[in-house]
Amino acid sequence: MALPIDPSFLAKGAEWQIQSPTATPGQQQGGGQSFGGALSQAIQGLADSQTQAADAAQSLAAGAATDPSSVVMSVERARLSMQLASQIRTKAIEAENDIFHTQV
Repeated sequence: MALPIDPSFLAKGAEWQIQSPTATPGQQQGGGQSFGGALSQAIQGLADSQTQAADAAQSLAAGAATDPSSVVMSVERARLSMQLASQIRTKAIEAENDIFHTQV
């Protein structure tokens, strides 16, 4: 028995697109991206999403925003990005502590 697909689950728009992990401008000639480059790119993306969310919230408060749902999406995307960055930082610190406390 096939279940009908709910059309409200359709994800359209640029915010739902998954980008290809293939070559990007920040890659080295050897084929892989450096850790420092990837980290700085991720932090810059986090800062950009925070800035976009702040701008969208200010435009909504000023009455200039025409689509409140896009503002909510922008703020939620920024919130989730910050949560992810915080969890990654916590895991990295835990891993560092485990390495330093390992007896050799």
